[in-house]
Amino acid sequence: MGGNQSWITELILLGLHIGLEMEVLLFWIFSLLYVFSLMANGMILGLTYLDPRLHTPMYFFLSHLAIIDISCASSILPSMLENLMNLSFTFAITECMILVVMSYDRFVAICHPLQYTVIMNWRVCTVLAVTSWACGLSMAIVNLILFLRLPFCGPQEVNHFYCEILSVLKLACADTRTNEIFLFIGGVFVLVGPLSLIIVSYMCILWAILKIQSKEGRKKAFSTCSSHLCVVGLYFGIAMVIYMVPDNSQRQEQQKVLTLFYSVFNPMLNPLIYSLRNDQVKGAFYRALQKKRTM
Repeated sequence: MGGNQSWITELILLGLHIGLEMEVLLFWIFSLLYVFSLMANGMILGLTYLDPRLHTPMYFFLSHLAIIDISCASSILPSMLENLMNLSFTFAITECMILVVMSYDRFVAICHPLQYTVIMNWRVCTVLAVTSWACGLSMAIVNLILFLRLPFCGPQEVNHFYCEILSVLKLACADTRTNEIFLFIGGVFVLVGPLSLIIVSYMCILWAILKIQSKEGRKKAFSTCSSHLCVVGLYFGIAMVIYMVPDNSQRQEQQKVLTLFYSVFNPMLNPLIYSLRNDQVKGAFYRALQKKRTM
């Protein structure tokens, strides 16, 4: 790179290629979705904290998932753009780890019910939660260090609606192979590895459920896992399409739409899936309403 070549210090986000009227409509739609996401995940957090019946490992990890969803949705706000890449990377990795931990919790609950309270004690739960956050933070720091060494000398236009890492890397005027290799290895570690563990866990769970004699027992066991499976399918399915499928210019607009769904809809859908398909969460919600009425 020549000595008289200047580096750029600002980036321009191109966003979605739509008209002004559609932009205004989407602004209000996603503003409402964001508010709803905060309220729904906040409800999960509040119920988990207030209702003693939800003071179990499953809801302990669910509360961490709610915190991640609130943070993930909030990380796309314009006021946080300068820190966005590091934050979104941290939350994405941490959510993958928490989903794996939740599958392990379901595995222990169904395959080893008599030992559940011994295996999933609060010390183990705390270690698993801290480890999940530490994995997300450490990988984000390594990614940030690799990213900061890159020079940017133009163009300034990021073909995305936020500073998505793959889109920003395309603007670097230097060799980005190290960054791309790290992202690929990170994708295997964060997506393929955890998804494989989840699949193995649920294969064991399915085998254990099929051994249950009573129809009611099998139904109850399936219901405790169905919510988590729905979230895993949505989260890992979209993430693998975005980050593991080879990129090309024709897929950029599709990837932006998928990323939008991944960033905005997932945090909103998670509490809906867990609350609508979970009798304990619905029971805690009704008890909270009744308690408020009697006050």
